[in-house]
Formats: sequence, C-alpha cells, structure tokens
Amino acid sequence: MLTRRETMKLLAAIFAGTGAIFVQLGTGLRLVWAGTGKRILPKGTPMHILTGKNPAYLDTSQLEVTPLNKFETMGTTNFSVAPHIWRLRVTGAVERPSTFSYVDLIARPAVERNVLLICPGFFAFNGRWKGVMVKDLLAAATVTPGVTKVEFGGPNGPLEKTHRFPLEEAQSDRFLLAYEVNGDALPQKHGFPMRLVAEGHYGARWVKYIDRITAIAP
Repeated sequence: MLTRRETMKLLAAIFAGTGAIFVQLGTGLRLVWAGTGKRILPKGTPMHILTGKNPAYLDTSQLEVTPLNKFETMGTTNFSVAPHIWRLRVTGAVERPSTFSYVDLIARPAVERNVLLICPGFFAFNGRWKGVMVKDLLAAATVTPGVTKVEFGGPNGPLEKTHRFPLEEAQSDRFLLAYEVNGDALPQKHGFPMRLVAEGHYGARWVKYIDRITAIAP
C-alpha cells in the first residue's frame, strides 16, 4: 500500500502533463490548475466556506447551482420600476448613444452562465444567470477610440449606485446584464429588471437595478 507521501507524488506525476497539481489543504487535497492559478471547487463544496474567498481565483465549473430560495442579498432590495417604463441608456464616449427597453433586451440573443456571487464575510451562492452580453450593447453604440473605462449605474435618485471597470473587462465574455436567474425572472430584491453580472468580482460590484452604461475616456 502506498504511503500518503507516495500517493501525493504519484498524483503530481499524473497531472504534471496537464498543467494541474494537487496541493495539501488541511487533511485533504486540493486540485489547482497551474496555468490559471485558480482553485477548482469540487461538486458539493459548501457555500459558507467561500465567503472569505476571492471569486477571481475560483474555478466553479464543477459547482452546483444554488437554489433560488437560498440566495441572500445586501444593499437596496425594494427599488421598484415598471418594466414598460424602464430604459437602459448606453451613452458617454460612443458614436451612437443608444436606448433599450426591457422588451428590446430580452428579444436580443441571450447567454446563460453559471457565475458565483460572493459577499465577503456574509454569503456566497452560485446562480444560473441569463441575459445579454455587455460587449454587444457597447458594440451597438460603437465605443470611440480612447475609452478606457465603462461605468455601470442604477437606479437614479437617492438609491444610486455606480461602479467602473476597465473597458477590456466590460468587453469580455464575463460581463452580462441578467434578467433571469435559475430559470426565473430576476426577483425584485436581486435587481429586477436588470442587474450586472461581473464574473470574478465581489457582489458589491454587481450593480442592481441598472439603467445606464457610460463609456468613459480620459
């Protein structure tokens, strides 16, 4: 029978050719992809142990979707707007400032992604988010040369919240505006009619009740 040390050496040798290694984690083993530096979360990982982790360094490809009734939330939860009144405006340093209704957006090609949301020290959940890619909305408005950041904001008034991201991130496949989660319409407390899903970022940056995207040049 192999000793523990011999077993670890054998596993390391097996995975050396694939860019993956096993490392010690307490009394168990953790698989890490050497190429990305991300920790692979195995199926069955308890959500509560992730509340102190940075989502940018977690691989959630094996993680189950959290039931919607297990989702928690922070910040504003009671903002209300009728979907037929709500509009999303894409403005700033763009050639064609654009306005989209709720119907416009849900009629566009949609994507679905499993994305982990972490509120540090409080909760974590893995949702199946459906929506439109931010990069497609920016492309429709045509971002002008010199833009370095994109600001997401909502809602207007005393509950206003904004956050800026580098343009290259906003144009990546990791950013979408979600109108559904786990197959249901986005609940009001989670940002209906639309919220930003920013994969790899903490939930505080996932702007809820979003109504504007602004391209910013220096």
